Amino acid sequence: MPHDVTMPQLGMAQDAGKIVSWLKKPGDAVSKGDALFEVETDKATMEVEAQADGFLTGVRAEAGEDVPVGQIIARITDSADEPADEPEPKSDATPGASATAALPKGREVTMPQLGMAQDSGLLVNWQKAPGDQVAEDDVLFEVETDKSTMEVPAGAAGYLAATLAEAGETVPVGSAVAIISADRPENPVSRSFQNGPDETPKVTAPKKAEAEKSSQPVTSNARSSAQPRQGGRILASPKARRLAAERGLDLARLVDAGHPQPYHAADLDRLASLPSPAASGPAVAAQRLTAELDEEGLTEFVSWARNPQGLADPDAILAGLAGACLPVSGTKVVAIQRLGVQRSYSVPAGPDLSQVVRSDDRPALLLRDLRDSRLRHVEMGAAEIPVLTMMAAGRGLSITLECSSAQLEAGDAINLLTEFAGRLEQPLRHLL
Repeated sequence: MPHDVTMPQLGMAQDAGKIVSWLKKPGDAVSKGDALFEVETDKATMEVEAQADGFLTGVRAEAGEDVPVGQIIARITDSADEPADEPEPKSDATPGASATAALPKGREVTMPQLGMAQDSGLLVNWQKAPGDQVAEDDVLFEVETDKSTMEVPAGAAGYLAATLAEAGETVPVGSAVAIISADRPENPVSRSFQNGPDETPKVTAPKKAEAEKSSQPVTSNARSSAQPRQGGRILASPKARRLAAERGLDLARLVDAGHPQPYHAADLDRLASLPSPAASGPAVAAQRLTAELDEEGLTEFVSWARNPQGLADPDAILAGLAGACLPVSGTKVVAIQRLGVQRSYSVPAGPDLSQVVRSDDRPALLLRDLRDSRLRHVEMGAAEIPVLTMMAAGRGLSITLECSSAQLEAGDAINLLTEFAGRLEQPLRHLL
């Protein structure tokens, strides 16, 4: 089926991009990952890749044109001569249309594009209410796509004059979801994206001055029902999702228990206190394996990699060593957690550690680095993904792998821990 090629959003404040040049011609065969065109914004120039195999057809924008974020500029179709359907003209009654007759004037905040293949985002919740004063870096709302959840800043200082979508709604990339005004709005507006400009806007009474000074985040919508929204997705903040994964907690149990969404970190204590669900099928066996190293070579290897090799991020090195041990081919994502801070890295196939880069994708493996803690034993049980834990043991290391039998078969778990322990003992073997 045809795949739309849209103008990506390379920054939160971007509302349009200039096509510098097309790298493929209409009718050319393209493969997923091929560079289609170059786009330029105020801050960056980058190549935009094809997100599907096929033929480039229906090119609707030429080099040098400025194109709004989210607008379709071409299609990838199954054959070179397949006509690309023209986009249907938008009427003023289309949900989310930028009719401004009943809206205050100001700067529009649009649904960001967090990935090249993304055409819409789920608005998880609002962190500010209509009428609130906001700074440029204040978190305005949270958005979720198939691959990540992200906090979106206001992008400008002023007042939240209007919210144009409600929590739980899916909004196309580039569509306006809020308006930031320079002056305090007399009648802040709050409305649903689905009903669009035809809906009678809800007018929110101005807040008192002392309420505006409060530093506590405010959500403009009451918590939704406990039922999952948008195809079964659960509404939760990025922090709640991360902490739930680290503690091996299933947010779906809050849904089953009837607790309203969206969920935040404070809801995890309630989740942890829920009674264990009755077993409905065969139990999934937990696996815990430990390896002991009398001496480790990682510290010396990190110093060598920094100078003269120029690999300055020790977490990227750890992620590269761990990712190479996973029993899957291709690119893997590994999360490194240290002192309560977690960062994920994309680890490509091969030994080149300079290609390991930061990633927002869901990790396949979590590595806890507890070498600087006083812990000498860990047994936390299986989480949503396999977990490796490193702890100091004299001049060496103690490494524990915890996972379920559904995540890794026994042989794969043994090989993963054995390979990783070997790389920490003699890291140079990774390069061979």
